[in-house]
Amino acid sequence: MATEMTVTESSEAGLVRRAQGGDARAFGELVRSYQRRAVSLAYRLVGNASDAADVSQDAFVRAYRNLGQLEDPSRFGPWLLRVVGNLSLNFRRSRASRSAASLDDALAVGAEVRRPTTGQHLQIGRDVENSPLPEGLHEAVSRALEKLPDKQRLALVLFSVEGLPQKEVAEILDCSVELVKWNVFQARQKLKGMLAEHLSSESA
Repeated sequence: MATEMTVTESSEAGLVRRAQGGDARAFGELVRSYQRRAVSLAYRLVGNASDAADVSQDAFVRAYRNLGQLEDPSRFGPWLLRVVGNLSLNFRRSRASRSAASLDDALAVGAEVRRPTTGQHLQIGRDVENSPLPEGLHEAVSRALEKLPDKQRLALVLFSVEGLPQKEVAEILDCSVELVKWNVFQARQKLKGMLAEHLSSESA
């Protein structure tokens, strides 16, 4: 049975074909199926709910206008998320100034910081519910996330937050699986390094 987030591959391809033929109602079904995922991805990249809604809406408009360019109707999802990702990154680049990301946004990227009794240890992972950020690290994490190169942040969000398979992330980023692995690894290492420096200065 189809859910709000996804539809079966066969029915999705059928909706895409109908939309490519000018059926606006079919495209409306695709919008309802992917709206939450599109807004979620945009929010994690632009850091503001209102901006994320605008970016995702723009992505759907552009997707509708360029739907004829999609050769494989069964790949609508990765194709749409690529549009969302690119628009989100363009939005961030064009914005003259940016306020610090919210704590929820920082946690959503998958930052887990632990300070055991014996020494300090910092781990970037997907499960953050049981290990909230220590007080005082909010701004440090936000700044660290903002310093990540666009492709590394996008790869980290798609893989570590959205939970997409590496192969699908590669399709969205239009690169190899090996490059996805490298970008995610580099993003995690850079976050660890930047946050470790903050912890060291805090404990000095």
